[in-house]
Amino acid sequence: MLNDIYQNLDPVLFSFGPLTVRWYGVAYVLGFVCAALVIWRVSRRWRVRVDADSLLTIMFCVIVGVIVGGRLGYVLFYGNGYYFSHPLEVFAFNQGGMSFHGGLVGALLSGIVAARLTGIPYLTLADLGCIAAPIGLFFGRCANFVNGELWGAPTDLPWGVVFGGAAGTMPRHPSQLYEALLEGVVLFAVLFALSRKRPPRARGTFLGVFLVLYGTFRFLMEFVREPDVQLGYLWGGWLTMGQLLSLPLVLVGVGVLVYACVAKRPQEGLRES
Repeated sequence: MLNDIYQNLDPVLFSFGPLTVRWYGVAYVLGFVCAALVIWRVSRRWRVRVDADSLLTIMFCVIVGVIVGGRLGYVLFYGNGYYFSHPLEVFAFNQGGMSFHGGLVGALLSGIVAARLTGIPYLTLADLGCIAAPIGLFFGRCANFVNGELWGAPTDLPWGVVFGGAAGTMPRHPSQLYEALLEGVVLFAVLFALSRKRPPRARGTFLGVFLVLYGTFRFLMEFVREPDVQLGYLWGGWLTMGQLLSLPLVLVGVGVLVYACVAKRPQEGLRES
C-alpha cells in the first residue's frame, strides 16, 4: 500500500520583494493563453474570420466574465451568507474563492458582448470557447492540487494522498487530479476531435456537448470529493452544491444539442473544401 503519499508542494512559485507569484495565478494565465491559441487554430480550420483584434476582444471579454462571474458565483452559491455580513470581502480575491459555474455563466454572458463587437455569431463563438475551455480547467484543477484544496474523501486506495492541514492526516482521493483528467484532458480530446470533422458540426453542438459532459463528470466526481466545509451535504446528506449546480448544465446542454440538430446552422464563414 502506498497510502503515505504526502502533498508538500508550495502554492507560491516565487516571491520577489512585495511581488508574490502563485501557481494558481500562473494556471489562470496559462489557461487563457492556451485557450486563445486553440480558438485561433480552430477558427482558421473552420474558416471563421477571427483576426488579431477580434481575438484580443474575445479574450478580454472572457477574462472579465470568468473572473467576475467566478467570484460572484462563489459568493452566492458557496458563501453561505458570510458575504452578506462582510460585503467588502467580496472583492478580496487574494483570499481565494472562485466558482466554475459562476465563471461559466460570466463567460457566456460576456460572450454576447464579444459577439456583438466582433460580428461573429454567438453560438459559433461559444463553440470555439467551449473547445478551448477544458485546457483552463486542466490547469485550474492542477493548481487546486498544488494548493492542497478541494481534496477528496478518505480512501484506502494505493494512490491516496495526505494533504495535511484542515484535511487531516488520513489519505484522501486526489479528486483535483481526477477532475483535471476528466474535465480537462478527456473533455478537450472529445471536443477537439469533433472540431476536426468536415464540415464542422452545426452551431451550438460544441456548447451542448461541453455542458452535458462537464455536468456529468462534475456530478460523478462529487461523490469522491469532500463538500465545502461551510455547506456540507445538502438534502438528506448526499447531494453537494456542485452536483446541484451541475444538473441544470446537463439539461441545458441536451436542449442546446436538440436545437443544433434541428436548426443545422453551419459555422459562420465556412467554405467547404
